[in-house]
Amino acid sequence: MDTIALIPPAHADLDALLAFELANRAFFEATINARPPAYYSREGVARAIGAAIEDAANDRGYQFLVKSAQGELLGRVNLSGIKRAHFHSGVLGYRIGQSAGGRGVASAAVRQVLAIAFGRLGLKRIEADASIENAGSIRVLERNGFVQYGRSRRSFELQGRWYDRLHFERHAPA
Repeated sequence: MDTIALIPPAHADLDALLAFELANRAFFEATINARPPAYYSREGVARAIGAAIEDAANDRGYQFLVKSAQGELLGRVNLSGIKRAHFHSGVLGYRIGQSAGGRGVASAAVRQVLAIAFGRLGLKRIEADASIENAGSIRVLERNGFVQYGRSRRSFELQGRWYDRLHFERHAPA
């Protein structure tokens, strides 16, 4: 699925982003730690959008909304923890709404954000983690050329249970 667009979040996206987060809250919280309750309000999402805009302006991180050709918000993808001097790296993260799962949206979003990372942003290495139980996310990473370089045991707690994480990396084309 390449008929998606990555759009940096803007204040005009507030209502759509809040509706997306509310609609997918339980779905996301089944596999990742919950956002603070205050996030799930107009003020909370507005603060998050403002922080994303500021992070991009200061080269700390880049967030993108994943939208369909019809403008429907399908998910989010981001590059955080940008390190320039000596590393030229960032950390990939993504969340795709439940209704868009299994349609190739995550793979297409990751492919597009890697083009931005290795192109316009000039990054040389992107890292990503996935829970060992998250086969879908592992497939997305592998389809996009990520290689597993490590595993950390009992390194992620969710709802009182500890999980192993797999660590992946992808380098810019030589």
